[in-house]
Amino acid sequence: MSLVGTADAGFSITVEPSGRAFTVEGNETILSAAIRQGVGLPYGCKDGACGSCKCKMLAGTVTLDSHQSKALSADEELAGLILTCRAHPTSDVVLESRQVTEAGAFPIRKMPVRVRALSRLSHDVMQIQLQLPAGEPMQFHAGQYIEFILRDGARRSYSMANAPHTLHAPGAGVELHVRHMPGGKFTDHVFGAMKEKEILRVEGPYGSFFLREESTKPIVLLASGTGFAPIKALIEHMQFKNLTRPTVLYWGGRRPEDLYMDDWLREREALMPHLRYVPVVSNATPEDNWTGRTGFVHQAVLEDLPDLSGHQVYACGAPVVVESARRDYVALAGLPDEEFYADAFTSEADKALP
Repeated sequence: MSLVGTADAGFSITVEPSGRAFTVEGNETILSAAIRQGVGLPYGCKDGACGSCKCKMLAGTVTLDSHQSKALSADEELAGLILTCRAHPTSDVVLESRQVTEAGAFPIRKMPVRVRALSRLSHDVMQIQLQLPAGEPMQFHAGQYIEFILRDGARRSYSMANAPHTLHAPGAGVELHVRHMPGGKFTDHVFGAMKEKEILRVEGPYGSFFLREESTKPIVLLASGTGFAPIKALIEHMQFKNLTRPTVLYWGGRRPEDLYMDDWLREREALMPHLRYVPVVSNATPEDNWTGRTGFVHQAVLEDLPDLSGHQVYACGAPVVVESARRDYVALAGLPDEEFYADAFTSEADKALP
């Protein structure tokens, strides 16, 4: 891999084994060019912090913008891996990515939205219902996210917690689950000054986290904290489409109150015979009277399913949970790397790390 030279216009990017090709113009990153042209490369934060867009470069040269070593280590760079969100081609490039999909091409749009309702799901999680402009339904895959564009141009990303079909109901809107991060520019506003009818600007949909419906493999859903939001959208979509693949959800929190839609999940489990729900709590106290599973949520999966070679895994939540799951499921349980789909919830603090 070359880390010298400057990006030029018009370099061709080919993605194997699909053969999909697109062109990078000017000083675009490979990922931004792919998104612009509807090529569904995997990605998450777009900021070099989560590692979701990591791909093998089979041929060509790129320059890499600064990124976090946990997203792409020096050893991985030497092995020919790149982060497409930080990579600028300096020649034509051939990448290997098995997650490229024709289905990732919904148009990305900016639009105003109105806060329709605010309700607390727990002491530190707010449910926001957003009303979309009349006559302008947003097309998205269950599991994708939108970005708020703040007044100073800063952006904040949140996964949509409902499936696309729910927008067709009268008065329906986009549902978000926002955890309060004290001192956070956006979440302090959500938990302090935000009022119903407030107007905000959003852009989306973004993200490569959505169900691969062409597969028949059993599904493991893994969520930590508000990583449940896109998982909830997947479950709604599966119920709506009457998908019957065996599915188990492991949802982890520090305390039982962190599993803020436990009742909703138990109702879905009763309605969906192919869905099983396993709540896991890592830091229960005696007053919680918790009698369920304890420990780290990603390890609970390994305890129950030591062989994941025939599964698909969809993991969402804290970066440490997603990274640990990917590493251990591939290394210890035989999960094919290309069958691990993830959305790591990188906060602004995560992105600011060296």
